[in-house]
Amino acid sequence: MNDQTPSRRAGGRNARREARSAKLADHLRPIRPGMEGGRYKPLSDADVEKIHQAALTALETIGLADAPESGVQILTDAGAILGDDGRIRFPRALVDDALAKANRDVVLFSRDGKTDLDLSGQRVHYGTAGAAVHMVDVEGNEYRESTVQDLHDAARICDVLDNISFVQRPMVCRDITDNLEMDLNTIYVCTSGTNKHIGTSFTEPGYVKHALEMLHTIAGGEDKWRERPFMSNTNCFVVPPMKFATEACEVMEACIAGGMPVLLLSAGMAGATAPSTIAGAITQATAECLAGLVYVNAIAPGHPAIFGTWPFGLDLRTGAMSVGSGEQALLSSGCAQMHAFYGLPGGAAGGASDSKMPDMQAGWEQMCSNVMAGLSGLNMVYEAAGMHSSLLGFCHESLILSNDLIGQAMRCVRGIEVNDETLALDQIASVCMGGPGHYLGTEQTLGRMEIDHVYPAFGDRTSPKEWSELGKPVLVEKAKARKEEILETRSTARFDVALDRELRSRFKIHLPS
Repeated sequence: MNDQTPSRRAGGRNARREARSAKLADHLRPIRPGMEGGRYKPLSDADVEKIHQAALTALETIGLADAPESGVQILTDAGAILGDDGRIRFPRALVDDALAKANRDVVLFSRDGKTDLDLSGQRVHYGTAGAAVHMVDVEGNEYRESTVQDLHDAARICDVLDNISFVQRPMVCRDITDNLEMDLNTIYVCTSGTNKHIGTSFTEPGYVKHALEMLHTIAGGEDKWRERPFMSNTNCFVVPPMKFATEACEVMEACIAGGMPVLLLSAGMAGATAPSTIAGAITQATAECLAGLVYVNAIAPGHPAIFGTWPFGLDLRTGAMSVGSGEQALLSSGCAQMHAFYGLPGGAAGGASDSKMPDMQAGWEQMCSNVMAGLSGLNMVYEAAGMHSSLLGFCHESLILSNDLIGQAMRCVRGIEVNDETLALDQIASVCMGGPGHYLGTEQTLGRMEIDHVYPAFGDRTSPKEWSELGKPVLVEKAKARKEEILETRSTARFDVALDRELRSRFKIHLPS
């Protein structure tokens, strides 16, 4: 053996290092999108039943106001009752009928078929959402208006982050003043930035036909779009408390006709547009979304719809939103239990922060609600990454760091496996009786280190000495460097030249080619 020949021991170490650096097959990864949650239950079974009954009573006796004429016709034809006060009330039998018709096996499709989202059961997925009007500038420690380029960059970053499963538009393009152009450019920059499922909203009902025209072109035809719709409509169909949003309902009707999945979004503010109590806010959101479920299934039974109870917390001292609070985490976790009670695919907010920058406050706020949402089995955890300033600001660097954070949250969702192998009695015996007295380097330890443990890409676990020798790296600076690396690489979702030319010839695209 000469100096150039590795020892058997060194060769084994090198082989293990190479194995660890290789990407694991999906079934061997310690975490992956769609892991089953539901172990955490802040509500007892009796509590869930009380909320359900209270929601039914609210629908039957209070009802909802301000439905559009088309909605009044659709709902009354289905069995709802229009009162002299203009409110539509929902008999319990009508709600039960809608629940029986509702689609419980919704799949949200990706554009390339590689990251489809199965929303059955309590499978958990994390992603972006929101309508932030500012970008967080971490270098200048300030805020500026968000642009179409910022949105495209966010989609591109999300596309390469393993723990971000979907890209619902997290910000609005403040540099596009025409609302139709803004809606269409939102679709363009998201779909050309990521292959993952995307979501967006529409400003007016008449814009949906133009959006569908663009989506059909991207999909390769209306038939292909309807077979695998890769975008869903985020629809704020209610204006809490207990009123329909007239134009949004008309948008919803058009989206359903066009084969687009819908997110039925009720976003009351606890203490302002929803009761201040957590149970009351969940009850109102549940009632509103049940009304939406009746509406959808009266139009098209079994149409894919997400039960989007999104009650938000409020700081009652100031009237400011408190999306990073413990109360917010409980609101979303309680909503997840209601989704499971109905057996419906559902979504709520989690992972947003009230902090202005990706700092310690942001870390504790984002982790708290992301972990609790995942443990409660929330199918779609919206606003889970990058969202700051009570939903007013979005941060690319925070988005990247949130991928690490969500990875740790997903490890909590996975939980603890208890079986003969993991109880490890044989290891304990061999190590303690004639063995080395420790578990470092054992076959079992090395064999499971990649399938049991989630290692952060940016989190710092070095010693103070190592940290100093590495130049005392700053977390946000590392995220900034990764952002630049991602954006310098061509996106796999980018349209081919012919498709891009066609889209630009038919629609006014603001993103530079």
